[in-house]
Amino acid sequence: LGEWVLRAACRQMKAWVVAGLSLPGRLAVNVDAQQLEDAEFVTKAQTIIRAAGLAPARFELELTESSMMTDPGRAVRVMEALRAAGFALAIDDFGTGYSSLSYLKRFAADKLKIDISFVRGMLDDRNDYAIVKTIIAMARSLGLKTLAEGVEAAAQAEALLALGCDFAQGYYFGRPEPAQVFAQKWLRGNASP
Repeated sequence: LGEWVLRAACRQMKAWVVAGLSLPGRLAVNVDAQQLEDAEFVTKAQTIIRAAGLAPARFELELTESSMMTDPGRAVRVMEALRAAGFALAIDDFGTGYSSLSYLKRFAADKLKIDISFVRGMLDDRNDYAIVKTIIAMARSLGLKTLAEGVEAAAQAEALLALGCDFAQGYYFGRPEPAQVFAQKWLRGNASP
């Protein structure tokens, strides 16, 4: 299923490129825990991307914190190989209780995605607010970007911006929509592979 998802993402990205549209960033694709355990995952991911005529730099692979912690040493090696291949990497669901800070500094990540469970309560629960603030500060000190998941209100977006969060996603910005509608709203002309 994970390979199918990556192929589907490539087909959509390629369709946009052929239509002359450009995504002003990377297309994020979730990586399943089983894919991370596959000894051939890095090669398979590169092959899928190249077969579509695209560059790995156009993609951000999201690996869940929990999947990386099942075998942290292996996760470090896989992430280094993915980074060397040109992929951007994000640690998804960060802060959900699985991480070892001693490994965090070794993971070749570009971004920490702050779990929705903390973002959802950050305006009403001082502990959630403190956790979000701490994750942002820690990420910044490690040279990582942060993305808050599940932003549903202007007050959340404003608080995150004030804390220095780099990116946010959630229903406040938009709901899931068909690729054609997304392209009309968000993509611009003059695509490049």
